[in-house]
Amino acid sequence: MSLSGLLGAMACRDRAPQPEQGAARSAAAVTPSAPPSAEAATQTVPKRKLGSTGELVSMLGLGGYHIGDKNKLSDTEAIQLMREAIDGGITFMDNCWDYHEGLSEERMGKALKDGYRQRAFLMTKVDGRTAQAATEQLEQSLKRLQTDVIDLVQIHEVIRTSDPQRCFAENGAVRALQAAKKAGKLRFIGFTGHKHPDLHLAMLAEARRTGLPFDAVQLPLNVMDAHFKSFEVNVLPTLEREGIAVLGMKSMGAGDILKSGIVKAEECLRYALSLPTSVVITGIDSREVLAQAFRVARNFVPLSVQERESLLARTAPAARDGKHELFKTSQTYDATERNPQWLETAKL
Repeated sequence: MSLSGLLGAMACRDRAPQPEQGAARSAAAVTPSAPPSAEAATQTVPKRKLGSTGELVSMLGLGGYHIGDKNKLSDTEAIQLMREAIDGGITFMDNCWDYHEGLSEERMGKALKDGYRQRAFLMTKVDGRTAQAATEQLEQSLKRLQTDVIDLVQIHEVIRTSDPQRCFAENGAVRALQAAKKAGKLRFIGFTGHKHPDLHLAMLAEARRTGLPFDAVQLPLNVMDAHFKSFEVNVLPTLEREGIAVLGMKSMGAGDILKSGIVKAEECLRYALSLPTSVVITGIDSREVLAQAFRVARNFVPLSVQERESLLARTAPAARDGKHELFKTSQTYDATERNPQWLETAKL
């Protein structure tokens, strides 16, 4: 079946949700991190298997977007925050070529000096759909992150029906990342997206057809997603079956889910962590939010069947039309739609 046919067939069905279910390069000097607190020295964040890669990563990951926000964090504060996260056991570092015009990667590169790179699992993303654009963006990311190899590189924002075919074309991003892997510039390959589960399934179908499998997939997993265009219901079982690492994101819907007033941040994190995720990536832009992340991870107990059913019953009425998951129902969070040139070039 053609890709367009596959997408069409997928769109015709909408399954109802079920109640259950590297060595670092040198860089400019950075203000040294303060020693870990007594609490951080005695506690850590539990680790989970990263799919079939053989890697173990912290169950919570630090989101790269927030640490590049100049309105909230200075360079020194961002670097300190990342180092405190690593000192406390958060080893998975998320980033992207386009976050804050490269500032997120630059700050993370500085934070990973002084031995921190060896203690972290580093992931970033590229927007390029062509081999040339993806390759050039990857080279920029390597320089900003000040490393010779990135642990996981993902194709960012698979949100268009044309993306699977473009990514897997002979001159597409997937083959560029495969070449970079052979060259030793990256270790694992994945993709991300937040628009519709059918696009994820189409990417996975292309991976099977071409024999170019993914090691990891990043997708929205939260208390609202379970009720509306659900990635949990429609994509998660495939990832489990194929042994692909599950990277959960948007556990709080970029804050929109919290604005509903129905659930609290720690409930959102606990829900996502109770799913078969390798890591749940969460935005951390202050020491208070970092402390919250530590608290949830270190005291984590999976939701019981009764707790899960209660939480889903509570969120169902507000979740039906996706009004709290704007990443699905609007272009609010579609960075590559606002900047389509990123799909074709490496110019920010």
